[in-house]
Amino acid sequence: AVLRAAARGLRERFESGGRLLAVGNGGSATDAIDVVADFRDDGDGRWTPRPALDLTEDSAILTAIANDIGVAEIFQRQVIAYGRPADALIAFTTSGGSDNLLAALVEARKRGIATIAMAGYGGGPIAAEGLADHVVVTDSENIPRIQEAQASAYHGLRELVGQGTLLAEAHL
Repeated sequence: AVLRAAARGLRERFESGGRLLAVGNGGSATDAIDVVADFRDDGDGRWTPRPALDLTEDSAILTAIANDIGVAEIFQRQVIAYGRPADALIAFTTSGGSDNLLAALVEARKRGIATIAMAGYGGGPIAAEGLADHVVVTDSENIPRIQEAQASAYHGLRELVGQGTLLAEAHL
C-alpha cells in the first residue's frame, strides 16, 4: 500500500513537470545512484524516462558544503538549490536517523516537495516523527537485509510508476 501510494504521488509530480531528487549515505548513496539511473532509463521501451537528480553525485558540491558549512547540511543545501515544489525527494537510510537526511526531508517539506523515505531499524526518527509523506520501513537491524529490501522496494516503485504511465497511455 505504501509503495502504491508513493508511486501515485511520484507519478503526479512527474506529470506536473517535477523530477526525482535522491539522497543517501555510504551504501545508501549507491541506492540513490541506482534509483536515478532506473528512472532516467526507458526500461527497454516499456516506460517513459523520467527526470531525476542524484544529490550524491557531485563531489565538488559535497565537499564544499561539508567543509564550509557542515556534513549535516550536505543534502539540505542541495534541496534548497535544486528543489522545486513540483519535485519529489527519495531518501535512503539503513538507520532512519542520519542527520543530513533528516535535514533534507525537513527542508523538502518546507518547500512543498513530496517525500519518500526507505528506512531500516523500524524506520527510526523518520517514521517516528513522520518526516516523510511515504515511509517504506524495513523492520530489521541487519544492514545487508535492509539494503536488499530497499533495492526491491525502489525497483518496485519504478515498475509501479511505469505501469501507471502505460495505463494512462492505454486510455488515450
